[in-house]
Amino acid sequence: MQTLGMDYGHGEVVASHCHADDQLVYAARGVMRVRSDDGSWVIPCGHALWVPAGVSHEIRMEGEVSMRTLLLSSRVEQCQVIVVSGLLRELILAASRMLGQRDEAFGEHVRALIQRELEAAQRINAYVPMPRHARLRAWCERFLDDPAQDLTLEQCGEQLSMSSRSVARLFQREVGMSYGEWRARARMMLSQRCLADGMPIINVALEHGYQSASAFAAVFKRILGYTPSDWQGSLQASAEPHLH
Repeated sequence: MQTLGMDYGHGEVVASHCHADDQLVYAARGVMRVRSDDGSWVIPCGHALWVPAGVSHEIRMEGEVSMRTLLLSSRVEQCQVIVVSGLLRELILAASRMLGQRDEAFGEHVRALIQRELEAAQRINAYVPMPRHARLRAWCERFLDDPAQDLTLEQCGEQLSMSSRSVARLFQREVGMSYGEWRARARMMLSQRCLADGMPIINVALEHGYQSASAFAAVFKRILGYTPSDWQGSLQASAEPHLH
């Protein structure tokens, strides 16, 4: 197992890369947005993305970020976001502090505990599928950069030089869901960054194309299974105030 620890400023990007081992990308502070060829994930403070070996991915920082990374052979089959428990958080930080140390016995104990905690960790649905179709993918990337835009299917078709019916079929074929459902899912994933920053829910709603906090909260709960306020509360409980 290898460990890496880096701090980044807002907007910094780790260019697309992959590793020979599985990678656990942990947000000890801040929010990260990770993109691969297949999709996009939002990783708020207190969560981590488990990336299989060989999967190329780019990491974009949203705000000030303290990233802690573990490289380990755990044979994970697909990217998945996990909730980092208090124990797992301390183990990751302990592994980071072990850089350069030669206490092999202690290291083996830490690795075994990390593997056990990873296997038991709660998974959350923080995935936004991305199309392979070049023009549609470029359009989706632009939407992720500006999720407040409220284009109809017809307006989307105009931008892609397609009929609305063709766009609808393309979304179903490429991402397995309708245009409206993909847009709602993307907004909910991206809204987590603002919620993690403590922004009032009404402001988050307006920044993501909703006219009221209640409408935003209803979609958030439908997609993620809990309310925005509950999610903010869980983040505060899991946040790490001091990085060692």
